Amino acid sequence: MEQTCVYQKGEDLLKVEDLSIEYTSSKKIVHATNHVLFALRRGESMALVGESGCGKSTIAKAILRILPDYGARITGGKILFDGEDLVTIPEKEMDKIRGKRISMVFQDPMTALNPVKKIVTQVSGVIRLHHPGMSRKESVQETIRMLGSVGINPNRINDYPYQFSGGMQQRVVIAIGLACNPELLLADEPTTALDVTIQSQVLDMMMDLIHERNTAMLLITHNFGIVAETCDYVGVVYGGEIVEYGTKREVLKSPAHPYTMGLLDAIPDVAKDSDRLQPIPGIMPEPSNLPAGCKFHTRCKYATEVCMSGDVPVVGLGGQHICQCHRIKEIQAERKREEEVEKP
Repeated sequence: MEQTCVYQKGEDLLKVEDLSIEYTSSKKIVHATNHVLFALRRGESMALVGESGCGKSTIAKAILRILPDYGARITGGKILFDGEDLVTIPEKEMDKIRGKRISMVFQDPMTALNPVKKIVTQVSGVIRLHHPGMSRKESVQETIRMLGSVGINPNRINDYPYQFSGGMQQRVVIAIGLACNPELLLADEPTTALDVTIQSQVLDMMMDLIHERNTAMLLITHNFGIVAETCDYVGVVYGGEIVEYGTKREVLKSPAHPYTMGLLDAIPDVAKDSDRLQPIPGIMPEPSNLPAGCKFHTRCKYATEVCMSGDVPVVGLGGQHICQCHRIKEIQAERKREEEVEKP
């Protein structure tokens, strides 16, 4: 089923159009993403939010074209970067883009960094790879400048990754990601392994650098708190599809899809006196055996027979806000009644 999307006005740096990706494992076909579509302009940030296994990281890896060589394939769609389709360009051309024009910050710095190479070697190596005319001395000077921009003292450049804390390691990974002034940064849960205090510091630093350089960012996360602090747009992903999309304010203040509502309801609210959180019932369906109709209907308390088969309409809700659901109006009315009942 094809989705539609309201593109942001202006020149789009990235357009993902009707992207479908499959994994083949143990003779099973896993439908990782299904007809995903969104756009991102220069200097803007967008979050893809959803549970683990919903397809968020697969989308980012497809953009950078680092999906596994065996078992994964793009079955349809385009990934247009500055008008060029990354799905079809030769690998040699992709090598020129990867790391220089598009870079990625991975969630686990210990697996992203080489444990037997000094920090200066790893950062300067990326810089020299994409600037072959630069001397070693110049690349080291640029490394010192780049590490300084993420708060790492120059006297630490000859240290190894194990000599840094988790927060400092992630700063190094961010420095590597931004070393070549990329036009697009893919951040795959960049602060998951960090404690809350360090997480806030790293996010603030990363956003300052992105704004300075007018870099677009696609953030992969499951944390709405981070989304509220950092992103302009939000795409909520479920079963490999973007089921709701809009500006940060539209999605967080007026969630329309039952899945988005469930995610937000599961966040603790200090203003409410409640004994238990409100989890979403059930589990996400197996990607190799997705249900017909709306992929969320097996967990949705608002689901009716119409939700269980056929294509699901994508409804515009005003502004940039869209939602993929059969029963938006009925759900909004029922939700309003529920809120009225809960009022003291």
